[in-house]
Amino acid sequence: MPAKTSNQTLEAADRFHSAAIHALRHVRREDPATGLGAARLSALSVLVFGGPRTLGELAAAEQVRPPTMTSIVRALESGGYVRRESDPNDGRVARVSATSKGEQVLQRGRRRRVERLGRRLAKLEPSEVETIRDAAELVERALAE
Repeated sequence: MPAKTSNQTLEAADRFHSAAIHALRHVRREDPATGLGAARLSALSVLVFGGPRTLGELAAAEQVRPPTMTSIVRALESGGYVRRESDPNDGRVARVSATSKGEQVLQRGRRRRVERLGRRLAKLEPSEVETIRDAAELVERALAE
C-alpha cells in the first residue's frame, strides 16, 4: 500500500505544477519560429531526445490514437523532419527516426525556449537561480522511473 502523501508535499506539488505550466506557456511563444505546430514539435521531440520509435510507441508516448500519429508522422516525413525505416527484426514494423533537419529544427527551437526562460531567470539573484537548478535536479530525480 503506498504511503500517504503529506499536505506539505501536496502543496509543493500544486505550486510546482502551476509554475511548470506557466513556464511552458511562456516559452512556447518561441515555437512558431520552427514552422511546426505543437503536435508535430512534440512528436519530433520524442524522436530527437528518445530515439527511434514505432508508430505505436510514438502514439503511446504522445498519448494519441495511432491514426492521429500516422497523420503527424506523414506531415513530418513530407517536410523532411523524420524518416521511416523497416525494423531490422520485423520487416512488417516501421521505425520512425528524426532526420538531421528534424534534429536541427528541434535543437534551435529548444535553444530559443531556454534563452527566453533564461532572460526571465536572469532577473533573479544568483543564489535564487542556484536554488532553481537544485530544485530541477530534485524533480528530475523524483520523476525518474
